[in-house]
Amino acid sequence: MTRYRISPTFVSEAKEVVAGTIQNREDSSITNTRRSWLGMQSLINKSVTASSTFNNNNVGGIASTYSLVYTVGNAYASGVLSVNGDVHFVPYNANVGQRISSTGAVSTYSLVYTTGNAYYEGALLPNGEIHFIPRSAAVGQKVAANGVVSTYSLVYTTADAYAGGVLSANGEIHFAPLNAIVGQKISATGTVSTYSLAYTTTTAYAGGILSPTGEIYFVPFSANRGQKISANGVVSTYSLVYTNSSGAYSGGSLSSNGDIHFVPFSADRGQKISIDNIVSTYSLVYTTTGAYVGGTLAPNGDIHFSQRAAVVGQKITSTGIVATYSLAYTTSPGYNGGVITSNGELHFVPLAATVGQKISTLPAVPFSPALCRGIR
Repeated sequence: MTRYRISPTFVSEAKEVVAGTIQNREDSSITNTRRSWLGMQSLINKSVTASSTFNNNNVGGIASTYSLVYTVGNAYASGVLSVNGDVHFVPYNANVGQRISSTGAVSTYSLVYTTGNAYYEGALLPNGEIHFIPRSAAVGQKVAANGVVSTYSLVYTTADAYAGGVLSANGEIHFAPLNAIVGQKISATGTVSTYSLAYTTTTAYAGGILSPTGEIYFVPFSANRGQKISANGVVSTYSLVYTNSSGAYSGGSLSSNGDIHFVPFSADRGQKISIDNIVSTYSLVYTTTGAYVGGTLAPNGDIHFSQRAAVVGQKITSTGIVATYSLAYTTSPGYNGGVITSNGELHFVPLAATVGQKISTLPAVPFSPALCRGIR
């Protein structure tokens, strides 16, 4: 069987794009942000072509399980791909860190600070630091590019304050306000500060997505309106087509065509925002309460929802088709978010699952860790 691999030219192009505003966010202008997105979109399209040539016909990829070193109820909430290719799980109730190396080895490491409901999702700064986003933690915690774990002071803390975060076009990490009444961010140089929000409510937002135009969109959990931050830092609200006070969406993903997709938690339909800021809904194949948390863009252009209470996987193809597929392991709650590795594997992050689960989304096409961080 012929195995098609990405050419050195492709890898070189990937490095050039990721070195721009999509990954390092060194220029916050809308024009350059969109230009970088178009470059990244071109790379994804090449991947889709390579995938078709390889004839990868699996509906959702091949799901398999692997052993974890540490498991506990509500252990980790999402993950982050580091600069060296390791996947770090974000400690929610875990009292140790856990990671998967670029070679697939699972190991644990010591944390400086642990508490219940500590952190939820994480983000990678341009300097290679992984920051865990505080949910109920009283201090921030980060993992340096060399693996050193340390803590730092936050300006605002409260129980269940934030749920996830997103890296902006200028290198700032913005926390998504769950119950917080102010926004909080970390600058590219590590300075923590707060800012005013346009709308706050109980369990408002869970996660955030950076659009190709440089805007940050918070994902509506129980909020009855959308909230976004423009490329120049202006906070505003906008109308949604569908809302659910019991928890509509949790996390999201940017598609290969620039659409932002919210991931259905208890929503009975999908919801997306086009690159032209048009909000619309679409039908899902499978829905249930607390179904999915977080979405991951695979190298072949598919968006995979990370199963929490769902008993099947669900994805949106690069052409917009919604489909389900079989999982190797299901439990409730199972996983919380996912991360694409440099070999094209999608790893679900274990929340209460006792085994790891991954999907081989594109076995024919290898990617650099930098490119995977760019398209997550």
